[in-house]
Order: sequence, then structure tokens, then C-alpha cells
Amino acid sequence: MVLLMRLRRAQSVPVLRAIADNPQPYPTKRLRMPAATCRFLLASLIIALLAGMVFTPGLPGEFLFDDVPNITANQAVHLTQLSAEALANVLTSLQLSGTTRSLPTLSFALDYWRAGGPDPMTFKITNIVLHALTACVLAWFFRSLLLVAGVSVTRVRWPALALALAWAAHPLQVSAVLYVVQRLQTMGTLFLILALWAYLLARQAQIEGRSGRTGLLLTLLLWIVAMGCKEDSALLPAYTLALELTLLRFAAADTRLADRLRRGYLLATLFAVAAYVLVIIPHFWQGQAYWGRDYTAGERLLTQGRVLCMYLWQILIPLPGHMPFYYDWLQPSRSLLHPWTTLPAIALVLALLGIAWRLRVRWPLFALGVLLFFSAHIITSNVIGLELAFEHRNHFALVGAVLAVGSLLGHIGSRLQIRSAVQAIGCAALIVALASATLMRAHTWNSTLSIARIATEHAPGSGRAWTQLCASYFSAGGGAVQNNPRLDEAIESCIAGSAAVPQSLNSPTLLVVLKSLRGDATPQDWNHLQQRLETAPMTRDNARIFMILTFHARKGVKLDKQELLETFEVLARRGALGAFNTASIGYFVMNDLSEPELALPYFFEAIEANPPNDPFPQQLGAELRAKGRPDLAEKVERLGFARSRIGDASSTGINAGPR
Repeated sequence: MVLLMRLRRAQSVPVLRAIADNPQPYPTKRLRMPAATCRFLLASLIIALLAGMVFTPGLPGEFLFDDVPNITANQAVHLTQLSAEALANVLTSLQLSGTTRSLPTLSFALDYWRAGGPDPMTFKITNIVLHALTACVLAWFFRSLLLVAGVSVTRVRWPALALALAWAAHPLQVSAVLYVVQRLQTMGTLFLILALWAYLLARQAQIEGRSGRTGLLLTLLLWIVAMGCKEDSALLPAYTLALELTLLRFAAADTRLADRLRRGYLLATLFAVAAYVLVIIPHFWQGQAYWGRDYTAGERLLTQGRVLCMYLWQILIPLPGHMPFYYDWLQPSRSLLHPWTTLPAIALVLALLGIAWRLRVRWPLFALGVLLFFSAHIITSNVIGLELAFEHRNHFALVGAVLAVGSLLGHIGSRLQIRSAVQAIGCAALIVALASATLMRAHTWNSTLSIARIATEHAPGSGRAWTQLCASYFSAGGGAVQNNPRLDEAIESCIAGSAAVPQSLNSPTLLVVLKSLRGDATPQDWNHLQQRLETAPMTRDNARIFMILTFHARKGVKLDKQELLETFEVLARRGALGAFNTASIGYFVMNDLSEPELALPYFFEAIEANPPNDPFPQQLGAELRAKGRPDLAEKVERLGFARSRIGDASSTGINAGPR
């Protein structure tokens, strides 16, 4: 733990002023020490290797949760030939994950092509390699950061390597690295760190009296690439502002440039605040709950104080039991005092930010770490209607947390005058403990069944965890086949999940499906599902139960037709499906249940929910005529024509109301 003393010695900024006054920079010394640079390169590659190795127990594993719609069921990434046209089709295809995430999408397609299909191991190995590469780059970024903070070239190696390895080997990273679809996040982190490193080097050049334009241009290019991975990469200016407020202090050899930096960042900050108040809040703030959520924008903001404190707890006390992966059990805060932890959590977050602000000059590394951590959550802990918590949101934020903790430990070691050998042993012990916890947690990721088992133990209130456990037993036994050897275990898990999470609909839905497959589903089972459907909150998870029913019915599970129709009626009455899902039910009723008349109400509802000039009514009318039902086609087309008249009247400003 030699880094403790060295980080403490870096808690000052006079070195920047000295560089500005005397442009004989220490980087010149680095140029005279190629051997030291080569040794650091070798060490950083070893760090990358270790960073990758701790995740290998999670191989081969399986695809999980959002991997299915984004990869295994996504025909757009099923690349079968490597050609310019095929790659262009991948880049231009509409994606569930978003049209701005083209680079990770392309990498998914290349993995599919390399493996000849959706092989989880191939995809996960790519994730591990990317994480290892990020650890290597991060070591160099930390090295540059510590040099700017005043650590000498000869003493900077081990602190930078230790910080990078602590970040890479933290068990909170498991779900970001081994959850394949989160490559969106991890690729974004890689290019963000590269962009920050380029920015730091460019600003060093400006402090030394050089232009730094090449570095700034490289920063911009890397930022654009990061934005092609995930939208929260837009926060790069917040990270560079944190660098300026703490280590760089808007310094430059040219005083006019320094003034422009201060004014530029001030104007950018004011613009961002104005955009937030005048655009973002009005767009996302609403008095009622978000669609598919059971909380409002205000309740989400209140909850995020608790969520951020939970993340900090997971980072500081990284026991696998603190990281259940599923967080749908987390209840939103309804007021500052409900639950009572809401107000203390918000106070703690504000206190940490206040401390960082006060110490930004005396302890710049600590302040920078705190600011980076909280800046990384500006988007995901705000008014946008995202889920309350996900572990992968800390993939970049952990850079700041590791830096702040390392700086704090360095200060403590200095104040207590702990010997360097003792510090080194303590540092090694901490990293070994982190790596051991990561190895243990990664091992549980070698199958969805083991993930679900651990999740239900650590988060028994998670409906998703119980659903995953039930589905994993079912899948492990061969799925919808007669004499599935694990069917009884799956049913027992559904019963337990249904009892443990009364607000979840997936477990009782799967229970009906599996008992129907076994041949002993009762009207009481269906009644239980329908009664719960009447009162359960219509979250996005709960609204998907029709997918469970229709999927397994198409797989050959004989579900009671009348009970199915009654369940669909209740689900439609709750009004939480949306146009596409409502139309999907209509098609199932029309085609799979052979009841086109009963499908008509679902089609009508979908048409009403669609934009007025949507071509769906004409397409559906043609399908109904092909089925020999021109009477139903005429009704659909008549409604579509009425909707189009409303659209035409709206576009011309004519009142289309009753005359």
C-alpha cells in the first residue's frame, strides 16, 4: 500500500503553478526514461491480464434478461457473411437498445459471425477483453493524473497500477462484464477514459505553453465514438469540468487562454442548467407515474439518494451478498420520510459533495474522485423514467470512487505515519480480497440457474429473480416437453415466488403455464392469476405476462382457451399494453385461437392508440379479406378512415370535432 503515502503527497496544486511559471516540464524527464515507460507498459499489460482472468469463472454462461431481445432474438445482428453491405445493414437497422448505440451493435454482429450463431462464450470473451483493455488504459490515465498531482515519475507506477487493478477487480463489475448486453456501457467507458486521458495530456501541454490542439481534437473524436456506444457518454464535459475544478484549476501558460477556459466552462454550465430547467424537466416531469412504472418523476428523484448510498455501500463493503443483480424489489420513496432512510441518504449525498467542494484545492484527488462518481450518475439518477437501480451504471462511476478512496487512505496513512511496507501489505490484501470476491461472484454467472438461486437468496422480494429461477429450472429440463425432469422444481419455484412477491404477475403466470403442461392446472390457478391481475401495479414486467402465455401456447402448451381469453380481457382493461402489444394479442386471438371476431376489440384499441395516419388498418383489412372475413375488414378500414380524417384535420388546423 505504498500508494497511500504517495497519494497523500499529491494533495496539492502548486506543481501546476510551477509548471506554468517555468515551462521545463517533468514530461521531459519521462522522455529521457524509456526504460521506465516500457516497464510501466509491461506492468499495465499484466494488470489487464489479471483483470480479465478474474471474470473467466463466469464462462461459458448463458444469455440473460435483455440479452434475449437485443441479441438472440434480434435478427439485425445475426450476421452470416462479412461484407460491406451486411455490415451497413447492421449499422442502419433499428435496434431495441437505441439507434445511437451503433458500435456495440456492430460488435454483437461480429461476435455472432465469428461464433456462427449466438454462442454466449464468444460474446462474453469479447466483453472480458474489452474490460481488460479498459483496465490497461485506466492505469495510464491514473499515471498521468498522479503526475499532474505532483507524484514523481519514479514513484508513480505502483499507485497507478494498484488503483487500476482495484477498479478492474471489483465485484460490482461482474454484472457489467458478464451481462453481455452491457457492452453498451463498458465500451462507452473505454472511450470515455481515452477521451479524458487525451484531454488531460492536452491541458498539460497548454500549461507548459504548447497549443494542445491535437489532444483536444483527439478528445472530441473519442467523445463522438463514446457517444456511439451509450448516451450517458454525453457527460464527458462534466468529467472535464471536475478535472478543472480540482487538479487543473483552469491553468494555462497563456493567461488569455486561462480566462477563456473559465468563461467557457461557466457559460457551458449555465447553458446546461438552463436546458435542464427549461427543457428536460418539463419534458419528463409529470404528475402521474411514468408509463410502465409505479413511481413519478418526483418520487424517482427522492429515491435516488437511497440508490446512490446503496451503490457506495456496495463499493465500500463489496460482499457478493450485497449485489443481487435484480433490483425490482427496491421500493420508491414516496416522501422525504417514507421510508425514513430517504432524508438521511439525501443529506449524506449533499454532505459528500460539499466536502469535495471544500477540499478541491487541499485534497484535489479525493475531490475529483467524489465529483466523478456523482457526475457519472447525473443522467441515470435524474428525472428520466429509467429503472431505479442497475449495477452496471457504476462501471465508469467506480473510477471516481476508487480514486477518492485511494486518496483518503493515502491521507490516513500519512497522518498515522504507517510504514511503507505495512501500507504495501494492506494494499495487496485489499486487492486480493476484491479479486477473490469477484472470482466467487463470477462463478455464479456460469449459468442463469445459479444467478437466480443467489438472487432469490439475497433479494427474496425480487419478482424477476423468482421468475428467472422458475424459468431456469424449466429450461434446464428441456423446456416445453413431456416428462420434463425439472418441471416439479420449476413449479415449486413459481409457487414460492408467487407467495414471496404478491405484486408480481410473472410467477403466477408461469405457474399456470407449467401446471398446464403437467396436466393439473385448475380454475383456481387461473382465478388467482386474474384476481392478482386486477390489482397488481401494471409495471413493464407485469404487462409482459401476455408474452409468457402466447409464447408457451405457440410452443405447444395446451392452455385453457376460455381462461386465456378472460385473462387477456382483464389485461386489456388495465390499459397498460400499448398499441403494439395490444395488436399482438389481437393477432394471437385471431390466428392461434381462431377467433377473429373476438380479436376485433384488441385491433380497435391498437388503431386508436396509433397515430391517425398509421397504415396498420389497411394492412389488417387486407389480411382479414385474405382470411375470408370482408365484414371484419370493412369495420377495421372504416375506423382507420375515421382516424385518418382526424389526422388530416389536425395537420390543416381544422376542427375535426362533431358538427
